[in-house]
Amino acid sequence: DPVLKVSIVPRGNAGGYTLMVPEDDIKYRYNTKTEILDNITIYLGGRVAEEVALHDISTGASNDLDRVAKLARKMVTEDGMSDLGALTYAVQHEETVFLGRDFSRERNYSEQVAAQIDEQIKSIVDRCHERARKLITDNIDKLKTLAETLKEKEVISGEEARCIVEGRTFIPPPTSEATA
Repeated sequence: DPVLKVSIVPRGNAGGYTLMVPEDDIKYRYNTKTEILDNITIYLGGRVAEEVALHDISTGASNDLDRVAKLARKMVTEDGMSDLGALTYAVQHEETVFLGRDFSRERNYSEQVAAQIDEQIKSIVDRCHERARKLITDNIDKLKTLAETLKEKEVISGEEARCIVEGRTFIPPPTSEATA
């Protein structure tokens, strides 16, 4: 999705954010495996940038990590997008709550399958983490330029961010005052 704005101004629990706006609504009804893996890689970008640039991590990426976990789990348990095959491993909802059950939820798979699901989720996240690390280390100069620009301005447009990433000079559009 196109980037509309990048900010380092804290918002809620986030230390900053990248605002990406979908080009169309249909994209959110159907996603390919490649698109989902790309999104996981994007969500891991902030955490990986901290690891690479600061050699430390913070709680700033907690919302992104939650999204990563949910996307990877959904790929494996609901969408059949893992090495476990084209099967779903959803939690079944029971009508009546019995003692010893997880508040009217029951898994329809064994502990062995649960362990395989966890392995698949971890494998997906690890692969995307390594992909994000390679992208960031290969483009560390652009990350530094982006960080310096954000330290100076706090908020930049998606176009300015694109220019930095593409190695182009950003030329701001004329303001209404300049044209008057």
